[in-house]
Amino acid sequence: MTHGTISRRGALRLGAGAAAGALATPFLARHGLAAEPIKLGSLLDGSGALGLEGKRMIETTEYAVDLINKAGGLLGRQIKLIAYDTQSNMQLYTQYAQQLALKEKVDVIQGGITSASREAIRPIFGRSKTLYFYNTQYEGGVCDRNVFCTGSTPAQTVNHIVDYGLKNWGKKAYIIAADYNYGHITASWMTKFMKDGGGSVLGTDFFPLDVTNFSSAISRIQQAQPDLVLSALVGANHSGFYRQWDAAGMKGKIPIASSVFGLGDELTTMDTSTTNGIVTCYGWYNDLPAPASQAFVKGMQAKFGADVTDLSELDTATYEGVMLWAEAVRKAGSVERDKVVEALESGLSIESPTGKVTMDPATHHTIRSTYLARPKDRKWEILASYPDQFPADTGGACDLLKNPRTNKQFTPDLKG
Repeated sequence: MTHGTISRRGALRLGAGAAAGALATPFLARHGLAAEPIKLGSLLDGSGALGLEGKRMIETTEYAVDLINKAGGLLGRQIKLIAYDTQSNMQLYTQYAQQLALKEKVDVIQGGITSASREAIRPIFGRSKTLYFYNTQYEGGVCDRNVFCTGSTPAQTVNHIVDYGLKNWGKKAYIIAADYNYGHITASWMTKFMKDGGGSVLGTDFFPLDVTNFSSAISRIQQAQPDLVLSALVGANHSGFYRQWDAAGMKGKIPIASSVFGLGDELTTMDTSTTNGIVTCYGWYNDLPAPASQAFVKGMQAKFGADVTDLSELDTATYEGVMLWAEAVRKAGSVERDKVVEALESGLSIESPTGKVTMDPATHHTIRSTYLARPKDRKWEILASYPDQFPADTGGACDLLKNPRTNKQFTPDLKG
């Protein structure tokens, strides 16, 4: 590894897991009999605009790898984590992706946060035949036999927040979203779900990730007078909208439902007057009472500190990406890509902090439970749960069992 491409702090921290793995087999190492480690590559934003979400995903990757190594590794081998902070920079994503695939020759990649980052690196891993897990809730549609997606999609989550808004707030919505493929496609799903439910969308605004001032957008929303706002804003800069909305006195007038809010540290860093009542739907919340859920939270806190109180679906999906891959390696008896893919396509399931998670063989997306919740005084109030949600948005177009050569992201016509 070229150490100049990763921060000194990150190198020390991320190297700790590999060091622990090496120490776990001192007898073998002394006698030169230790098997070569299995290499797991990680590409996540520990800094920059997406650092808000990426920090905990990086820690979760370390946590999952550490759990596997402490349990004896995989196939009698330890896992070596090779991680890069992509710093919310597309150029670094492609640079480090090539580094991991071509120089380090890792056995699997776990990473990417935005859909733009995924689409920048996905072709690199396809050409190098490096298995890739994308562990972020996203807009759906990726259909690629080399890629497995563990995060929730709009058909599993966004439909529920729209349905809640239609039933409780009214029929007229205004949409605000990030100006890249996630925001545009999610806004289209929001529009479709509103129309399917008998509602309408009065306006849609898109904002680049570096936008921090939303005063003009707030004025447009005030003039439109919707019954609710649907938000697909992303990242630290966009979180400013919620503070400005509260400061403008709009919080108590027009409610908000979001497909992204709360995936970072918003509940711990924002005033409760700003956060309370924003409705969301994800595959997991850190206040779920299930024993496996609470064990995950306690395990993360034991490793990284008691201040780890802002965990989200991004983190459990990251955990599930590592653990689904590990289970597939065990079933395949190999880290060879095609054998692991076949194991994943066997209908593989794991029990995770979110409940039972099954990899759908045809779409390479997860069938999972999702939950509707809103913040209440820095805690998540769970409003509803939806078991065994199928990724129907992707399933409507993608069948990798019938068409294994498919390699694209479907963006279906969402008018209606």
